[in-house]
Amino acid sequence: MILAGIALCSLLHAQGAPPSAGSTVPKEMQTSLGLYLTPAEAFEKWKADAEHVKILDVRTPDEYLFVGHPTMAWNIPLALQSYAWDSSGKKLPMKPNPEFLKQATATFKPSDTLLVICRSGGRSAKAVDALAAAGYKQVYNIVEGVEGDLVDDPASPNHGKRLKNGWKNAGLPWTYDLDPAKMRLPIAEPTPKP
Repeated sequence: MILAGIALCSLLHAQGAPPSAGSTVPKEMQTSLGLYLTPAEAFEKWKADAEHVKILDVRTPDEYLFVGHPTMAWNIPLALQSYAWDSSGKKLPMKPNPEFLKQATATFKPSDTLLVICRSGGRSAKAVDALAAAGYKQVYNIVEGVEGDLVDDPASPNHGKRLKNGWKNAGLPWTYDLDPAKMRLPIAEPTPKP
């Protein structure tokens, strides 16, 4: 029984499951390929073969710019921010980027290893599945994302803040600087005339 547990843990680690997550990855972060990395693991994987391993940030260009991003990350947004108020959900919803797959497949080779990141692991899981459906086989979800998980401790002054884990909180290299060559901006919609 113990040997079976060790074998399972070894298999999960070999497939890219983050050791910190054990054998469980939250449902919203699971992908069809089942390949997962923590930010620290993703950085090490990228450093080992930067020519063939690419980090893809699928957050909006606004998040990429104002929140910051891994220094080596490409930006191809999976979804775009809508500025039409959704009073039922009390939020500004996102809408799918219809150019995502077209831009991603024009940018990356099917033989590339893609490490996909978003804010906290949900959108990146959807992007991994879209890329897998397009024929990419080595696509990992960076499960903690750029900002990480929320602190869930009502007694903490950091309750509800994304300070628990993630790329930035791990002290990995990130920047606000933009490299237009690594950004695939969505086609601008025409501005309506008043």
